[in-house]
Amino acid sequence: MKKVSIVIPCRNEEKYIETCIESLLSNGYPEDLIEILVVDGESNDRTIDIVLNLQKTNQQIKLINNPKRLTPFALNLGVFNASNEYLLIASAHSSFEKNYIQTLIDNISSLENAVAVGGIMETKVKNSNPLSEAIKEVLTHPFGVGNSIFRIGTNKVKKVDTVPFGLYKTKELVELKGYNERLIRNHDMELSKRILKKGGIIYLVPDAKCNYFARENYTALAKNNFNNGKWNILTVYITNTFSSLSLRHFIPLFFLLSISIPSIAAICYFPFIYLSFSAFCLYIMAMMYFSLKINNNKTNFLLILFAFLCLHLSYGMGSMYGFLKIPLTKR
Repeated sequence: MKKVSIVIPCRNEEKYIETCIESLLSNGYPEDLIEILVVDGESNDRTIDIVLNLQKTNQQIKLINNPKRLTPFALNLGVFNASNEYLLIASAHSSFEKNYIQTLIDNISSLENAVAVGGIMETKVKNSNPLSEAIKEVLTHPFGVGNSIFRIGTNKVKKVDTVPFGLYKTKELVELKGYNERLIRNHDMELSKRILKKGGIIYLVPDAKCNYFARENYTALAKNNFNNGKWNILTVYITNTFSSLSLRHFIPLFFLLSISIPSIAAICYFPFIYLSFSAFCLYIMAMMYFSLKINNNKTNFLLILFAFLCLHLSYGMGSMYGFLKIPLTKR
């Protein structure tokens, strides 16, 4: 059987880190064939204490300090300190269903030119309430997350442009010099694009299932997606290519521009306001339709409606802010 190194970048994740590590230790893969590298960004909560406590009975857990406190640096510390042939990228906000590791090992060994494989990601919440359930529904619906196959699911193995919490051939990541440390977000997508450009193939394996614990209030949702939107623009600028991302990453920006540009143009020629109004009405109707469609007894229509609005507006506004940051960003 193959040996696997597992990298978990984290900072202040006391609510989630134990669940993540326990799901890996109990995954069904021989414990003597894995090492778990927890790369901590100088947490000031109980994260380190929790990891050290788990380490007492699980010698395969190693704690690595990340003085720069940023995710791409943490990932590279994991990549270049990994001692095994295969490398699994995890997240403190994730947990893994039984046999996740074994399923990915079997597939990366058998699929043609596979450099990375990953599974279906199911969005969950730690604390179930009407608001958190609304956010969960939005983050698993195509109107919320686009055509992310790993989120909306598939029933067969597929070639894809990226995977969440993927298993990689360590040698390949080292040869690619790991993650781009200038990208605070989108470093995973950008790495996937380099893998594909080199001729490697990334596969989504539906039999491997993992969970991601979503933000549970509008403020946290907006903050996370504002930063995602901002880094979409900065990623294109820093890498000097649109191919480092996919079209779906820019849809919220296009939506906001379809409203704001005609509104500004209406200052000079008022009828442009009707274009803006039409785009807004179409969006509201679509949002109401999907909110009604996915409404269930765990949440309600209005919470879902505002979750869609929060997601799209924060993402699109983040992208606009990204343009303003370009003059202050070095390539």
